Amino acid sequence: MDINEICSDVVRNVDAALGCAVVDLNSGLLLGVSHNVPYFTQSYLDAVAAAAVDMFRGRTISAVEDMIANMRGNNKKHLIKEMQMTTENTYHFMMVVPDKPDALVVLITSKKANLGMGWSSIRLAIPKLTPLCP
Repeated sequence: MDINEICSDVVRNVDAALGCAVVDLNSGLLLGVSHNVPYFTQSYLDAVAAAAVDMFRGRTISAVEDMIANMRGNNKKHLIKEMQMTTENTYHFMMVVPDKPDALVVLITSKKANLGMGWSSIRLAIPKLTPLCP
């Protein structure tokens, strides 16, 4: 199985899923994607990937992580591991692959989706994605 097939499984397994992608948090590139929405063009997918990278590794997030590390006397580390975002019509589930901290899984669903199923589907995909992510 490749990353695209795993993303496709996630989309098939979640009622109301619109798309799933794996994003490289260093480059912002899509490592794999599957969706069932005609207007999810490559430009749109690239913009969503860039926005997700910004939420997890953007300049302001990095500045806060630097401040926390300095206050605690620790080395800087990326603190955000999961995020759920709600828009007017959609849910976005985002999770850093635990053993691959530079890979992010993003699942977008309509608001008809069950929140637990969204998170469950991502968590079930993680063991399959881990060996495939950089």
